Amino acid sequence: QTSGTTGVPLKVPDTEAGWQWWGRCWGHVLAGAGVTRNDRIFMAFSFGPFVGFWAATEGARQLGALMIPGGGRDSPQRLELMRDVGASVLCCTPTYALRLAEVARETGFDLSSIPMKATVHACEPGANVPSTKARIEDVWSAKCFDHAGATEVGAHSFECGVQPGGTHLIESEFIAEVLDPATGQPVAEGERGELVITNLGRWGFPIIRYKTGDIVRITTQRCDCGRSSLRFEGGILGRADDMVTVRGVNVFPAGVENILRKFAEIDEFRITVNKVRLMDEMDVEVELCEGADPNVVHAIAERLDAMLSFRPRVHHLPRNALPRFELKAKRFHVQR
Repeated sequence: QTSGTTGVPLKVPDTEAGWQWWGRCWGHVLAGAGVTRNDRIFMAFSFGPFVGFWAATEGARQLGALMIPGGGRDSPQRLELMRDVGASVLCCTPTYALRLAEVARETGFDLSSIPMKATVHACEPGANVPSTKARIEDVWSAKCFDHAGATEVGAHSFECGVQPGGTHLIESEFIAEVLDPATGQPVAEGERGELVITNLGRWGFPIIRYKTGDIVRITTQRCDCGRSSLRFEGGILGRADDMVTVRGVNVFPAGVENILRKFAEIDEFRITVNKVRLMDEMDVEVELCEGADPNVVHAIAERLDAMLSFRPRVHHLPRNALPRFELKAKRFHVQR
């Protein structure tokens, strides 16, 4: 089923042929990240009914790589298991990759004891946000790879080793259109529009011209990796329903995250938009890592002011005041 982030979870049945198709799609995702049959892939995933990285396990099986399930364990136990089995690839949300690094720092665990070469991400934006990607690569000393898909649609695009080159559509398995959300007409190459997907090969749950709500910008130029498939520049740029207007400014959560993740002092954050005395206000709550100077909140506010053209209220919270996430993170709240 879907994650239920924006509503009641949608139940999606798959046939055996459909599950094999899911595996083929994830095979493209893993191969794009340089994963081979010689790798040991750690799935830091709870393996509930949310499809999440379930399909990645089938992709790993089809590649012939060793799949190591990480369900039923807390973060310290997962770190120890990755070290003990010599995991070379980590599959998880971008948020959880950073959370594992935070736990390692707090417990004195040496991440370099894990022979990690690549991290592959799904379920939420982040791996395509430049500063988040850079932080993941820094703490893990490994290459960070993005991927995009949906429970209803399948895993439709992946990132190759040429970065930042965007994500490649798996054109053998999908037909993609990019349309103007207002007019429904195709947009020109290089312009933003809503991704509309038709899947091929999932006969038990076919999707025809499905409006994903994802905003992308396409290019047909051949990638330096040699692939000539359609590419989404910058991956998924945001969602049509994510944008919120604050004091006349269109604000996308991914844009705010890109600024916040540039501050190495920030471990976790939460953004709330509400109305105070008929005026829109944005509150940014941040948790800082141990030893960080609390006065950095002033620099954060100034940087956000420069980007947004209005000054959010930035608050420094004590350690562990904000929730931590294993699956999709919910950091952006509109309460007006």
